[in-house]
Amino acid sequence: MFNAPIKIFTVFAILLLPVISSAQQLGHLERIKVFGPSLQGNLSGDDPNRDVSVYLPPGYNIDASKRYPVVYLLHGYTDSDENWFGLNGNHFVNVPDAVDAAWRNGAKEMIIVMPNAFTRFQGSMYSNSVTTGDWESYVAKDLVAYIDEHYRTLASRESRGLAGHSMGGYGTVRIGMKYPQVFAALYAMSPCCMGANMNPTLEQYEPAMAIENDEQLANEGFGVKAAMASAAVWSPNPDNPPFYIDLPFKDGELQEDVVARWVANAPLVMMHQYIPQLESFTDIYLDAGDRDVGIAATVREMDAILDNYGVAHRAAIYEGDHVSGIHERITTQLMPMFSDVLVPR
Repeated sequence: MFNAPIKIFTVFAILLLPVISSAQQLGHLERIKVFGPSLQGNLSGDDPNRDVSVYLPPGYNIDASKRYPVVYLLHGYTDSDENWFGLNGNHFVNVPDAVDAAWRNGAKEMIIVMPNAFTRFQGSMYSNSVTTGDWESYVAKDLVAYIDEHYRTLASRESRGLAGHSMGGYGTVRIGMKYPQVFAALYAMSPCCMGANMNPTLEQYEPAMAIENDEQLANEGFGVKAAMASAAVWSPNPDNPPFYIDLPFKDGELQEDVVARWVANAPLVMMHQYIPQLESFTDIYLDAGDRDVGIAATVREMDAILDNYGVAHRAAIYEGDHVSGIHERITTQLMPMFSDVLVPR
């Protein structure tokens, strides 16, 4: 249930406020390539060898016998691990700085891992599709197996957490429900795409229907790109090049089967079939900014559903928009939560 008061404000434009990175880092950042058999053969032509950022704690190179819990962190749509880890300059979040601040405040040392999920469609939605590849299995199987093999991890469910922001928050809930044997705790930050659009309109999808090539897609706005990315993962069609997708409308007519497939991929619909899995987690935390109005509403709805089933969890609506509170909440909420619930050696 909610542990913070709910405030409602009108929708306003989101400002991407940059976070200035400090020069001195407590941990050590490595950027590696992790091959994903689960992504091989995707129709989008995306490379199954994915960039991955790994942030190692201060003690990692001091005590060669010590092993660590791991938090798998998932970025949002149109974003990347490079942005989140400060490799492209200032961004609204800098993971090393946010994690360092948590360690200075007493959080236990953990390994932080983030894969780059930027695809042909500018985001994978961390879903399973012949068009984009099986990103669920890439995160929960391929990536976890690689990190456990190549780093000194505590290679058990009890020492793994899964978290993400926006599209990554969606991925956290989706993958968490499907792979409760891999992760012990979940933290969904401003999770997008939780609810189902039962009544799409032609006007919503006409711009996407007009796109014929990657150049046109690259020049479109966020909403059109998101529609294409959603179709790529929730309604793929291997017989419909060049994008291998089906949109909710075709030749001006509503495609009810496509709408049904999209609805089936909304976590607020899915979760009723995954209550035993959700009950198995040591902790579940959901949050959103009060000015992130649509997403805050779905966080409240998920909170209510979990309450109705008696699933232990925490939820908060804090003062902020879609991105303004993320850096601080990694420091003050996400890291302390995983520090408390993931089993250290």
